[in-house]
Amino acid sequence: MSVLASPPGNTSAIQWNIAGEAAKGLGQVAAQTGVPVAFGVLTCNTLEQAIDRAGAKGGNKGFDAAMTAVEMADLLRRLRENSG
Repeated sequence: MSVLASPPGNTSAIQWNIAGEAAKGLGQVAAQTGVPVAFGVLTCNTLEQAIDRAGAKGGNKGFDAAMTAVEMADLLRRLRENSG
């Protein structure tokens, strides 16, 4: 599992480029290893936005990404068990 917090002060285009390249790399890792990769991105312009997305008003995006990883690992385990 990977969580990315893009540094504040960058333009949206730079933030999305950073996130896109990170996602691309993690996709390659998943393809090469066969292991699912969960990826969460926070593109925050202010500290307040980061705090909101880390458990305040916006929910906890890191927790959401971690739960996705756990659920995908469990699903993969169940699929392997049922396939033979």
